[in-house]
Amino acid sequence: MARKQKTRRPMAEINVVPYIDVMLVLLVIFMITAPLLTQGVKVELPQAEAKPMEEDAKRPLVVSVNRDGGFFITYDDDRTQAVDDQDMLHKTAAIIQINKDIPVMVKGDRNVPYGRVVEAMVILQQAGAPSVGLITENPQQ
Repeated sequence: MARKQKTRRPMAEINVVPYIDVMLVLLVIFMITAPLLTQGVKVELPQAEAKPMEEDAKRPLVVSVNRDGGFFITYDDDRTQAVDDQDMLHKTAAIIQINKDIPVMVKGDRNVPYGRVVEAMVILQQAGAPSVGLITENPQQ
């Protein structure tokens, strides 16, 4: 009896070329978008519940944004002064340069567009503020 020789079928091979193409496309997408994600305003978020400022703390520099998007500076003598974007940059830079460790706070009206509050924070960052806090109302009042 003649022996039949078993013929081996070749295993189905996986074509990996499309997977390599997909990975290269994803790599290019991530390389392009990663630098765009790092832009923004530097804000230090608290690690615990927010507490009121201490009474003996330095008086803060407060920049207010009203409902119409106008900027106001309140500093030291509690006198509020209306300013435009350039005046705010120059005046806050001068105050921050004289008092390096002054707390800087932003108080925005709840009806003002969020972008206008971000603009105030960017101007304060350009003026040299190391960190910017946000003032809120206590919801229980």
